Amino acid sequence: MRINCHMYKYLSIIFLSLVFYTSIYAEVSVKDDQGNIVTLPQPANRIISLAPHITESLFAAGAGDKIIGAVNYSDYPEAAKKIPRVGGYPSADLEKIISLKPDLVIAWPSGNNLKQVEKLTAFGIKIFMSEPRYPQDIAKTIQRFGVLAGTTKVADKATNEFLQHYQLLKTNYSKKQKVKVFYQIWNKPIMTINGNHLISEIIELCGGENAFADLKTLTPRISLESVLASNSEVIISGGMGKAHPEWVDEWRPWTDLPAVKNEQLYFIDPALMQRVGPRILFGADKLCGFLEKARN
Repeated sequence: MRINCHMYKYLSIIFLSLVFYTSIYAEVSVKDDQGNIVTLPQPANRIISLAPHITESLFAAGAGDKIIGAVNYSDYPEAAKKIPRVGGYPSADLEKIISLKPDLVIAWPSGNNLKQVEKLTAFGIKIFMSEPRYPQDIAKTIQRFGVLAGTTKVADKATNEFLQHYQLLKTNYSKKQKVKVFYQIWNKPIMTINGNHLISEIIELCGGENAFADLKTLTPRISLESVLASNSEVIISGGMGKAHPEWVDEWRPWTDLPAVKNEQLYFIDPALMQRVGPRILFGADKLCGFLEKARN
């Protein structure tokens, strides 16, 4: 049977269209941080982020233009400020989320209302649970977001850059003389982090020792007396924003503390250190620099 030129061109177009359709709309599947397999019939084009650090990681993965909803305080990068809000991360607006008809919702188990997340699942919405515990987990998160959004080329590049930055810090600082660090995440009550917290991992990365690593709670409340007894050589204060560096000054009367006596009191923007997103290594740059000053 002979196929004329016009028919050949027509069949070629059909074949190429099928190849294009298959490559663009192929099923994607990844495991989330709770061990659930999340499978989408095609890469997500309508994503809702339920935490500011998730929003940052999505942008790093090249999926920023696919975010159709984000929670309050999703303010980085600049483009994130224009994304419609779906409430706050402790309490999201379920009606708004459902009305947006997302392909995928990315949730934060430690910060979101899990009952609300369960309700979204009951509506048939695909949920990816994101809970990075170690710096390397952030790299894995970016990579998986790239798979889910079909932006693997950008995500792989961002992942490699993150891991290179991490390795550089590890090589330069992790084996240096230990410096005891009290990291303050709140002032009234005084709150810190234990050894299982990601910030504690960053302290170790910089060659530091978390003064309260042995406590059982992830973000424990502690007494003033326990801080004074810790003999911390460096105090680093965070908070909810740049408006709280005055926490540093509250320690100055306690001159028996080595950190106070040697003027090793510092502030790091919590957006860099207390969000488990790709910018945490820029916070680590600052922390490593402060510990190096303390060593000198």
